[in-house]
Amino acid sequence: MADTLGQLLPVYVLADESGSMTPYVGDLNEGMKSLHVALLGEPMAAAKVRFSVLGFASGVTERLVLADLRSEAELPRLSAGGGTDYDAAFGALLERIPQDVTTLKSQGYRVHRPAVFFLSDGQPTCGEEWRQTHRRLVDRSVTPAAPNIIAFGIGEARAETILSVAT
Repeated sequence: MADTLGQLLPVYVLADESGSMTPYVGDLNEGMKSLHVALLGEPMAAAKVRFSVLGFASGVTERLVLADLRSEAELPRLSAGGGTDYDAAFGALLERIPQDVTTLKSQGYRVHRPAVFFLSDGQPTCGEEWRQTHRRLVDRSVTPAAPNIIAFGIGEARAETILSVAT
């Protein structure tokens, strides 16, 4: 059996950047900055994490492609504007996560099940179709690298919606 370069945990921050997030975006940016500083202060942990930031509103913007945080001077800043398209958000992960895991494995790493930190204050503006995309994303028989999703409701987020996102 070939030696591996080590074990990695892909971590994705999936942050709502819709217009309703305007009051919270400054706090989110400060929180990401603090997380970055904290991880850099723990070199063993930082070495085992690959970090990506995706912002979503009416579409998805990849703010940081899966990266080693030790080589990043700072994390990208989030902004606010647009709708709250959960379907686009989960669709982007459904495409991105399997590609990232395949790439990391081809580089010689053993890859842990990815973690997604989902942050939103709102109800999806895309109707209910997001639920099917979400189901495909977290179903390990459909998506072998299905992530664990930790969901955080911000402000007036409806608990039942946030709970339905979390795995």
